[in-house]
Amino acid sequence: MKTARIIYNPTSGREGFKNKLADVLARFEQAGYVTSAHQTTAKGNAIIAAKQACEARFDLIIAVGGDGTINEVVSGMAEQAYRPALGIIPAGTTNDFARALKIPRTVDKAVTSIINGRMEKLDIGKVNNHYFINIAGGGKLTEVSYEVPSKLKTVLGQLAYVMKGAEMVPRLRPIHTTIAYDGEVFEGEIMLFLIANSNSVGGFEKLAPDATMNDGLFDLFVLKKTNFAEFIRVITAALRGQHLHDKNVFHVKAKDIRVTTDETMQLNVDGEFGGLLPGHFTNLPQHITYILPTNEQEEADEQAAALEAIAFPDDLTAPKKTDEE
Repeated sequence: MKTARIIYNPTSGREGFKNKLADVLARFEQAGYVTSAHQTTAKGNAIIAAKQACEARFDLIIAVGGDGTINEVVSGMAEQAYRPALGIIPAGTTNDFARALKIPRTVDKAVTSIINGRMEKLDIGKVNNHYFINIAGGGKLTEVSYEVPSKLKTVLGQLAYVMKGAEMVPRLRPIHTTIAYDGEVFEGEIMLFLIANSNSVGGFEKLAPDATMNDGLFDLFVLKKTNFAEFIRVITAALRGQHLHDKNVFHVKAKDIRVTTDETMQLNVDGEFGGLLPGHFTNLPQHITYILPTNEQEEADEQAAALEAIAFPDDLTAPKKTDEE
């Protein structure tokens, strides 16, 4: 008999998953899994729960929450000799990583994608003593994700990040930075740098349009020193995926990256504070086996998303779906 362990964050997103837990457990039981659940109670708790699930040799781990919860589960699995397959049920605010993997946003569809899905080994990143699934970076603007209060994220969703970002823009200033990558060096004053493992970062679904999560390479982006007008132009272009050739943007693919700065710069790891630079970023190729939607389910979800985009062209003003919808 197959076994599954659900690790869920009860405060993620609009806090709706716990109301559906009984139904989710029943569906996995019907699919042939002896299933149990662990509710996280504090930061770091999902890391411990994931380690224990690996040691108990569960066949499947299901992470329920936002990018932070998924990061903790992967971090708990990363150093284990035995690593079960990992399924994801998005329940956060922006769900960047789940969006990059084309995992459905609703609980019911996400469960279906796990039960009927396909397995694929994908890369993860490591910086110093932290692991990341989606993005790592530095610069004042990267601090937006963990400066937004959790309750504000729950109420306003992605709009909370936009509001906080607009508030921080006047405080941005460049920092002299040296970035060594795969035998090459970039040096100069920068506004921020991002090291992406996927194409979806902070709601920017086209930040790394050519990103492939099983090639052993990161996409490194550097926003050079800019004035306010140039900064706004680059951000606007990034929304359309037209920023790669901008004179103020440096972009390369690399597997080993070292970043040092002349001044103190915080490190952001999957939207959470990851200590201070310097940082050594390494790619761990095809390190985690994920369960992803089938091609048929991806196509069906894309068609549904296209219809929703027609009905609500401005994503920030569209009604926010809850798990009960």
